[in-house]
Amino acid sequence: MTTPNVPRRIAIVGGGITGLSAALRLSDIAHERGLAIDVTLLENSDRLGGVLQTERIGEYLVEHAADMWITNKPEGVRLCERLGLAERLIPTDTEFRRSFVLRNGIPHAVPEGFQLMVPEQAWPLLRSPLLSWRGKLRMLAEYFVPARRDGADESLADFVCRRFGREAFERLVQPLVGGIYTADPEKLSLKATLPRFIDMERTHGSLIRAAITERRHRQAKEVGTSGARYGLFVSLPNGIQELMNALIEQVKNHTTIRLQTAVQSVRRDELGRFVVTSESGSSSTSGETLREEFDAVVLAVPAYVASRLLRADQQLLADELSRIEYASTVVIASGHKLADIRHPLNAFGMVIPHIERRKVLAVSFTSRKFPGRAPDGHVLLRTFVGGALQSELNGLDDSGILDIVRDELSVMLGVRWNPDFAVALRHTLAMPQYHVGHLEIVARIEATLSACRGLALAGSYLRGVGIPDSIGSGECAAEKVLSHWVE
Repeated sequence: MTTPNVPRRIAIVGGGITGLSAALRLSDIAHERGLAIDVTLLENSDRLGGVLQTERIGEYLVEHAADMWITNKPEGVRLCERLGLAERLIPTDTEFRRSFVLRNGIPHAVPEGFQLMVPEQAWPLLRSPLLSWRGKLRMLAEYFVPARRDGADESLADFVCRRFGREAFERLVQPLVGGIYTADPEKLSLKATLPRFIDMERTHGSLIRAAITERRHRQAKEVGTSGARYGLFVSLPNGIQELMNALIEQVKNHTTIRLQTAVQSVRRDELGRFVVTSESGSSSTSGETLREEFDAVVLAVPAYVASRLLRADQQLLADELSRIEYASTVVIASGHKLADIRHPLNAFGMVIPHIERRKVLAVSFTSRKFPGRAPDGHVLLRTFVGGALQSELNGLDDSGILDIVRDELSVMLGVRWNPDFAVALRHTLAMPQYHVGHLEIVARIEATLSACRGLALAGSYLRGVGIPDSIGSGECAAEKVLSHWVE
């Protein structure tokens, strides 16, 4: 039974897009069902939004983290509709919907119709200089490779090498997928990240056979695209910050927000309520220690933070959370005159195979994706360094990273280093690593959590790393904690 006249106190720990989405969903459900709730959001830093941040640097619009999101997962678009932003969504520029892969120091376009690991057409693949003839023939021979049907999880590397051969993995799939997950593909769980390809193998026996079938039945196909399915990606004229600002304004209407509040622990008392201990104040000053009671808690923080907060009270849950590893990256955002760059940059970006032995993972030609990101005659680049495969580079200082990027861009793209600006944006332990067996860890976390009424976990470490995944995770957590008070 609902008890509309008894306010339920709910704490949300974490003010990124996941925690904010949870707060908004709590408000919507409470309004729909007539529930009385009192929501407090506790954020460690001095701002809301987490890693998602858009900054104006002169005439450049610089994204600190994600610069777009995919629309075939509905949560992002649905949130924009809820916030009145749907009419402001903008698609990627059709002129540059392609990507490059480096081979022997030279950028080459991904073959037309190639989707992450599957060639939908033979001729563009056969003409591509990215693979040797042996590698091309081995890749096309995937059509005849027997399917594995035991359902066991396997790494991206094992799956691709088994079906398409080692060269296709090293030269195409590893850099394209690595650009998404910044992960070690020898450890990356296919079942947790790209289950669609497992389904294609199981259903059709061959990924190429499945792709051909899907292509024949597709009513509308984007022409001239390669790599990621860029036609499915969107942003907003003022960047991701426009979404975050609208979300924050909505949340402020019904949620108590406390910034610079570091949560120390979350425990259950003998009455089943949650005791949240926190310390307020900036990192440079000692603040007040608070001990507050809540009826429910949503932890919208990284797995290692949730593990620390719960360890004293939920040892088994904390142990499972600690099994999820994270990687760090550094992004160098830089603005350049097009006249200072030899390459035409006629794509959305370039990924670099690990086998090339370069010191950068990828370069996004960010202002080629959406208008308004750079002044006329200029381009905004975002160069990615570090990740799971080159973790040692994350330890360099900003000057060292900038030196690497300067040298690498000069060699690969002919960039004359005279930037309008160049800044290092660090994302330390920001990317969860979905290693083989990840879904089994998540299943154990959820099973353990089911016995802890009123506690919900949310974040990109569970079932998806994109913006829509994070939104959906926060919304599901909100629904979970309120479901305990409704028959």
